[in-house]
Amino acid sequence: MNSTKKDIIQAIQQQKENPNLKYRLKERTEEFTELLFYTLFDSETSVSKNLDTLQTLFEELVDIACWEPEKPCKKLWKSYLQKLPEILEKLNKDAKAFVDNDPAANSIEEVYLSYPGFYAIVIYRLSHELYKFGMPLVPRLMSEYAHHISGADINPGAKIGESFFLDHATGTVIGETTIIKNNVKIYQGVTLGALSVAKELRNIKRHPTVEDNVVIYANATILGGKTTIGENSVIGGNTWITDSIPPNSIVSNTNEVKIKTTENV
Repeated sequence: MNSTKKDIIQAIQQQKENPNLKYRLKERTEEFTELLFYTLFDSETSVSKNLDTLQTLFEELVDIACWEPEKPCKKLWKSYLQKLPEILEKLNKDAKAFVDNDPAANSIEEVYLSYPGFYAIVIYRLSHELYKFGMPLVPRLMSEYAHHISGADINPGAKIGESFFLDHATGTVIGETTIIKNNVKIYQGVTLGALSVAKELRNIKRHPTVEDNVVIYANATILGGKTTIGENSVIGGNTWITDSIPPNSIVSNTNEVKIKTTENV
């Protein structure tokens, strides 16, 4: 016997058990993220006007995301606003790192306008501050928005130093407890991950530490909270690392590649 429309509606309503699951939060967070990006970088965008709009959007995010009756995160906007000049200064250093390191970068404007790796870093730094303030859900939604656009999955809990260069970005994964220090260069497909995934590992350092001036080439996988890549090291492409690497090391994948011509087959 076919159910009536009324029965179907009732059955669906019974399964919608989470009263705080509001997709409007995702939409508003994406709007907030884009407006924040334009406010910081677009020369034709009014900073003073946009800051007022951003505050209104932020207050709406608070109303949706902060479920405590007192809504303590409502007070975060002023603290976050104070941090924006410092974040922008770091991001300008990141952009310069792209120009200095990528021979394909013809101008600083090209980096700001077209580099997915730079966009991923921008949204990471903006979401990371909200993460540190304890804002629920919004930092992760910001990072997932950047993931969708750039192809890089950077958890807002990661700690990343100055002058960070993320080339191409696609397929890069940087876990929540990762620590990356200054002047680090990472290429596409790199994973900075955990050795295992279990709920009891929450609040424990699960992801690696990368010291100053390290280069990590494409598709390298580095796992574990006790794993440290020493300063000035170079990690070759397609390497698999679960133990610490001393400073000033070169790590390469030693798989042998043989080439035969048709005359020798």
